[in-house]
Formats: sequence, C-alpha cells, structure tokens
Amino acid sequence: MRLGLNIDHIATLREARKIHEPNPLEAIFIAKNAGVDLITLHLREDRRHIHEDDVASIIQHAPMPINVECAIDPEITKILCHLRPFKVTLVPEKRAEITTEGGLNLEHPQLSQTIKTYQDCGIEVALFIDPQGENLARALDLGTRVVELHTGKFSNLYNSLYSHFKHHKNCLKDLPSDNPTLKSMLDTSLQELREATSQGVQMGLEMCAGHGLNYFSVGLVACIEGLEELNIGHAIIARAVIVGLERAIYDMQEAMQHR
Repeated sequence: MRLGLNIDHIATLREARKIHEPNPLEAIFIAKNAGVDLITLHLREDRRHIHEDDVASIIQHAPMPINVECAIDPEITKILCHLRPFKVTLVPEKRAEITTEGGLNLEHPQLSQTIKTYQDCGIEVALFIDPQGENLARALDLGTRVVELHTGKFSNLYNSLYSHFKHHKNCLKDLPSDNPTLKSMLDTSLQELREATSQGVQMGLEMCAGHGLNYFSVGLVACIEGLEELNIGHAIIARAVIVGLERAIYDMQEAMQHR
C-alpha cells in the first residue's frame, strides 16, 4: 500500500511566524529516503499554509509524484494546469473550517468541467468522497478513475473511543459520550469503508483513503483489501516535532503493518 505524506503543516509552522522556515521542500528528500511513495499538499483558497510557490518548487524538485488537494476554483485550476502535478484531488473547502469536514459535493455545477480541464492537461484527477455506493457511481459517471475515501468520521469515532479526546477541550460535541454507542458507530463506519472499497474495486476504480488517521487507528484501515493508497499528514508531522520526520515516517509505516 502506498503512503502519501501530506506536508501542509510544515508550512503551517512557517506561516505561524510569517517567516521563511521551515521550508516544506526540505521534507521531500527525507520522505523519499524513508520510503514515502508520494507527497500530498493542499493549496487552499486562503493560502493558510501551502502557497503556489511551494507547489511549484516541490513539483520541480521532488523525486516522487505530487498530489495536490484543492477546491473547485477557477484561479487554482489555472495555477495547477500550469504547474502540472502528477495528480489533483478535488476536495470541498470552506474558509471557516479548521480542516476538510466531509466529502466533495458531486453535483457541483463546475465539477465536470473542472475534471475535464485537468484531464486535458494530462493531470490525473481523484475525487475526495464520503464512502457511499452512490458516490462511487457518480465518480465513475464523471469520468474519473481514482477516488479517495474520507476517513474523518471513522477517525473521530476512534479517537473519541480509544483516547482522551472526548475529555479534551477540542472534543467533538456532536458525538455521544458513552462507549457502547461509540463502538457501534465505529464498527458501522469501518464497515462502510470496507464496503465502499469493495464496490469501487468491482467498478474498476483505484481506491485511496485518508483524513484524520493516526498511529493507533491506521492499522484498521490499512488492512482493508483493495485500498491502494493512504494519505496521512497531521499525525506524522505532529510526531515529527518530537522525534524527527524520518522516525515519524518509519513509525507510521510500521503502524500500517499492525493489522
């Protein structure tokens, strides 16, 4: 299974001080030597972390494929068609959100044309979707062959059940607090990911997944037969602050094998 490293939060540290370091480009070569298969970065409309200069530099110098997450936005489409990353993953985006909160609206009026524009430039397009069969069918109808399943719901449930997250000030207020209910919801969410992956494979789609996965939860998703790629960022970069990026990557690769 491929591991995609999302390096957004290296730029988050830089932007916190509005200076020139840390430079996300420096992470690319550490990641390559540690066996990371691709680099993911999210070019947001408000440029809260990654900027187009980062994207251009990384595409120019990286020795592995680059996957750029972005919203359906004409300005960003123009920028990325010029820079030509290996893959673009279309995601929903709201300025007020802390992180991406759900799957893409597959009925967006500009979605079909945006997909075609990227494909005409030779850029592979993936759609970031919630794990339901109707979303897989719609992705296929839109002419895409790659989807990334949104694992945020699963990750939030896992963290609420098996960590101190539900007692933290940043806990999700809309989740139940009792463990039996959380466990039932977690099992259902994991089953949805399994079923969506199986359906997608049968349809001929390339199945990827990501969002919110950490060192404790990743093994349950990594063992889903048919998944070819996981994209993980915050957990790895957060650990890298403590143990270094190379060690953090190795630890995630090991966690992906614990099934």
